[in-house]
Amino acid sequence: MQSGAISVQEYLESLPDDRREAISIVRDIILKNLPSGIEETMNWGMICYEVPLEIYPDTYNKKPLMYAALASQKNHMAVYLSGIYCDKVLREKFENDYQVSGKKMDMGKSCVRFKKIENLPLDVIGWAIGAIDLENFLLSAKENRRK
Repeated sequence: MQSGAISVQEYLESLPDDRREAISIVRDIILKNLPSGIEETMNWGMICYEVPLEIYPDTYNKKPLMYAALASQKNHMAVYLSGIYCDKVLREKFENDYQVSGKKMDMGKSCVRFKKIENLPLDVIGWAIGAIDLENFLLSAKENRRK
């Protein structure tokens, strides 16, 4: 369910009240833990946290490299965590910490799906957002692209 919103504020205002509240809470966690150099934008119909093209223009699709994203989909909400997806050790720590939280994990390749904010361990999400700085994320992205 992609949004046609052109700003984060417009995106948030388009959501039903319960989803707006949940997405806003997760957005606050992301912004508090976001590594320096990553920018919040609207892209791909969701709130994206991206490496500006001025910093890293060599992407496969000529669009900014996505570090994380946040979206309200048809049947769930989702946090996309490209930063930990690119690093096996970080991904394993995330999955372990999530399990230890006692919350049920519903995870795809790089997204964590949730229906209610109570189902999401916000401290684990915050850790995942801040787990890799811009320099190491770019090194990982370059290495993964070579493979």
